[in-house]
Amino acid sequence: MAVCEHLDQIRVDPPASFAGCEDCLAIGGQWVHLRVCRSCGHVACCDSSPNQHASKHAAASSHAIVSSLEPGEDWSWCYVDEVAFVVEPG
Repeated sequence: MAVCEHLDQIRVDPPASFAGCEDCLAIGGQWVHLRVCRSCGHVACCDSSPNQHASKHAAASSHAIVSSLEPGEDWSWCYVDEVAFVVEPG
């Protein structure tokens, strides 16, 4: 079973409110689903979106973990270890 070795990078909780993908909003782009960087709180679009800003942010910043911001979804993803998991609140 794959294990995420980057849990110590989780420093922020998902935001209570957000307007959309921060990068798409800046360029007038569109997104499909939203992710939040758990290291810095940057809200960006998923890999199914035209611009794939969450992946680009992870690569540029070396921030490994994102969480879904989609209603009803509670999973997170580690780009480095390529593993999905649930972060327990607290």
